[in-house]
Amino acid sequence: MLLSGKEILRELGGSIRIDPFDPERLNPNSYNLSLHNELLVYEEIVLDSATPNRYRRLEIPPEGIILQPNMLYLGRTVETTETHACVPMIQGRSSVGRLGLFINPGGSLGNVGYCGTWTIEMHCVQPVRIYSGMQICQIFYMQLHGSADEYCSDKYQNSTDIQPSLIYRELGGKDSSQLELDFDKLVRSTPE
Repeated sequence: MLLSGKEILRELGGSIRIDPFDPERLNPNSYNLSLHNELLVYEEIVLDSATPNRYRRLEIPPEGIILQPNMLYLGRTVETTETHACVPMIQGRSSVGRLGLFINPGGSLGNVGYCGTWTIEMHCVQPVRIYSGMQICQIFYMQLHGSADEYCSDKYQNSTDIQPSLIYRELGGKDSSQLELDFDKLVRSTPE
């Protein structure tokens, strides 16, 4: 069973937390989440699921940023959510999809007990400009049938930043080799 918007509102402060919460973003059966002002892009030509992949951070300027086809962009929500007793799920808004921008095609199912911001996977079919703060996706909630243990993982729980894939941990990869590239710092520290 899908929770209605009225039920989401009733559960706020109890089994559901959305912070910050704006009642104007509440829909009949979902709530719109907004995009933070940073993105991550991988710097590898071939992404390896067994090892950490290098990435760099991009800031979305006030005039927006143009996403390019054939690239994966990772963003995150401004909002932190916490969910107990039901299953949170996110999906792109249809208004965004109609621009050819696809949100979280492989990562829309959350877990009972998840707490944190949501990492958003984005790719587009043609160049599209996006903006920090835009309502990018919607969260909805399914009732859970039967008892379940709450999500308890050191991979993504309590996330406050964009999370690149950590699947390499399942395949024996080590955390220490994942690199965030800071090209500005590298350029400034290069001797002339």
